[in-house]
Amino acid sequence: MSLIDLNSDLGESFGQWHMGDDATMLGIVTSANVACGFHAGDPSGILRTLTSAAKHGVSVGAHVSYPDLVGFGRRNMDIASDELKGDVIYQIGALAGLARAAGTRVRYVKPHGALYNTIARDERQAHAVIEAIKAIDDQLVLVALAGAPLLEWAREAGLRVAAEAFADRAYQSDGSLVSRREAGAVLHDADQVAERMLRLVREGVIETIDGQDLTLAADSICVHGDSPGAVALAEAVRARLTQAGVELRAFAGAGS
Repeated sequence: MSLIDLNSDLGESFGQWHMGDDATMLGIVTSANVACGFHAGDPSGILRTLTSAAKHGVSVGAHVSYPDLVGFGRRNMDIASDELKGDVIYQIGALAGLARAAGTRVRYVKPHGALYNTIARDERQAHAVIEAIKAIDDQLVLVALAGAPLLEWAREAGLRVAAEAFADRAYQSDGSLVSRREAGAVLHDADQVAERMLRLVREGVIETIDGQDLTLAADSICVHGDSPGAVALAEAVRARLTQAGVELRAFAGAGS
């Protein structure tokens, strides 16, 4: 039987501003990448998401970001290594405290947005994030873009890693994600998305935006919680995979 994790970016509401349907998504996914306040999320909302994740037995990860609330963490930053390291340690620590109060714990780290895309190939910033994770808990798993150099850098530094593929994003032929500024970057057809993910699990390939087959080895599939129709997409992916005999299981475990 094939095995894969299904994750989503959650905990991104802020005050009176509501983002996504965390309660429903936590009944679908096996891992939750929870915002830490730097790109989105406020403490009480994050705590609610963590409490719900604990109730559903969903594994929790710290969704760390550049300090960019206005840009939702999607703006590139040429940030000093020591500053980035401190920011990441701060975010993981904050989420770990809230997770403990919610009856669960942080088991992995997944960078968000521009930070995620930058450190996939920028070795200086990548090592700042790796050092931050090791400084706070070297048993945390680092989630990174499947096929990216970051995976090997993290392994060489002694971290466990999980390679990630995106259900609702288009790919370039080099394995990078199509920029959100370009047409077709975000996928919305639930049936198409589900079929793409089934092929990824079965064959280890995904079709790129220019029609080529890209080989990808993935441990986890992400459906963005802030995408329009996110719940429908996640439900379609889960249903298609389970119907095909694929077991959905968190790569980093769950519970307290």
